Amino acid sequence: MISSAEIINGHSTAESRWAHIGPYYAMFPLDFAFDIVEKYSKKGDYILDPFAGRFSSIFAGSVSGRKGLGIEINPVGWLYGRVKINPASKKALLNRLEEIYRKRNYYQRTILKMHNFFRMCFCDEVLKFLLSARKNLNWRNNIIDATLMALILVYLHGKIGEGLSNQMKMTKAMAISYSIKWWKMNNFNNPPEINPFEFLMKKIEWRYAKGTPVTEYETKVLFGDSTKMLPGLAKRNKEKFSLLFTSPPYYSLTDYHVDQWLRLWILGGNDNSKSLKERYKNRFNNKNDYYDLLNLVFNNCSKMMKNESTIYVRTDIRQFTYETTLTVLSKNFPNHRINIIQAPVNIKTQTEILGNRSSKKGEIDIILTKG
Repeated sequence: MISSAEIINGHSTAESRWAHIGPYYAMFPLDFAFDIVEKYSKKGDYILDPFAGRFSSIFAGSVSGRKGLGIEINPVGWLYGRVKINPASKKALLNRLEEIYRKRNYYQRTILKMHNFFRMCFCDEVLKFLLSARKNLNWRNNIIDATLMALILVYLHGKIGEGLSNQMKMTKAMAISYSIKWWKMNNFNNPPEINPFEFLMKKIEWRYAKGTPVTEYETKVLFGDSTKMLPGLAKRNKEKFSLLFTSPPYYSLTDYHVDQWLRLWILGGNDNSKSLKERYKNRFNNKNDYYDLLNLVFNNCSKMMKNESTIYVRTDIRQFTYETTLTVLSKNFPNHRINIIQAPVNIKTQTEILGNRSSKKGEIDIILTKG
């Protein structure tokens, strides 16, 4: 079994090359995920993450000899998790890339009608290719299409030379009006001319150069709402979980769907950066709704855990988020012992990055153990 140090540091193994896939705003540090998995579980154990993000916790478990089940409501994170744990074959992927690229010219007229943002963000060749991928990839149901779409998402935007777009952050898509204003102000009026087929082919060759991750057990990577999926899973799952390892969304801090709006667009979403109105898909600004979300999810999780289990939750140190999370966990795991550890702050935490202006900065870990 490959060591976690080899996966976390460098790109010398298949596991390390696939582990880092998926730029995602406010994501679990990979070394943290491996550390917790190794410290609080053993090989053969079953790990549960109901707020899986890009599935770092589940990936760490799957390549370390554990079984796992993760759920994510955001399709961007779900695609990253599904693909890095079980990618399609390289040959099938390259064939599919060529098919999608050949169809790009069907969209020549379509791009002429698109908002100026897209014409400034992507050159015509890239934009036609993206429309072809958006229309033809069955990423929900086909692992080849899912793998290609996941890699397109990785490189959809970023610094010039590193992605398919004009100058932009890799992790977070800028709002439309802000982007246009910024590009003009900083003399990025024209997107770089890129051949998307050649660009992605090189990225695929590099990604597969060491093979694909090796896992001992089947891992479940589920796309959907934990509040709706967990009750059924609690009834059907005969095997109990040893470790619940997750980080719920923080109260009133970020809107993951706004942050990922451009990647959501290529998955078939709206062509704007406005917040979604669907429940649990926007910023949590209602305290009662936030409490209900955590309580419903952790209550269902409690029915799926072994009697002797560990609950490890990383959350925001700000008062309401922290106290609500602690209250809900104490209520649903009343027989577990509680230990509180302030997370190390060596770099900017997600609360700072996303705009925490309070005097309390950082994150905090709530660990509940029994047995």
